[in-house]
Amino acid sequence: MEFTKSNPREEILLLGDPRLREICTPIEDFDSSKFRANGQRLLHALEQFRAEYGFGRAISAPQIGISQRMIAMNLGKGPFLLVNPELSGKSAERFTLWDDCMSFPWLMVRLERHLRVDLTYRDEKGSLQRWDKVEQAVSELLQHEVDHLDGVLAVDRALDRDSIITRKVYEQRKAFFDRQVDYSIVPTIS
Repeated sequence: MEFTKSNPREEILLLGDPRLREICTPIEDFDSSKFRANGQRLLHALEQFRAEYGFGRAISAPQIGISQRMIAMNLGKGPFLLVNPELSGKSAERFTLWDDCMSFPWLMVRLERHLRVDLTYRDEKGSLQRWDKVEQAVSELLQHEVDHLDGVLAVDRALDRDSIITRKVYEQRKAFFDRQVDYSIVPTIS
């Protein structure tokens, strides 16, 4: 991906930046130029990350300094926006995993998530959408991203004091660490 004045590199905020702790405001005007511009910035940030690192399924607006309830996703069929997403249901069944984040890519965090979720959101035009019984791989991702919109980071959900490690240590002993959880994320790009 080429970065120019008209297509600048988006800075992803890092752990410690207070903007990551803000509770985001809902989008009310789907026709506003500010909403459209911020949505394009967010989609661009996700595609930029994917082009540089070869993976990345989603990014939330506060990660690029936009305090609005928006998530950009690309699950392999192109990028799209989830606007004003809300988890409308969560399964009782839970699982553990090592989670990572674009805002602290040098860390891995062992935490627990719901196996399945239901989601309501608005599309880019403001139409209400439902996503029911979302499968595990996307369920954990949606929980991570919706947390961002509420100022909650994966490090806040660590299971215990031994559940935050560096990515380098994780990669050196991946099999050992993966035996400590129920599910492992496989970074992929389609």
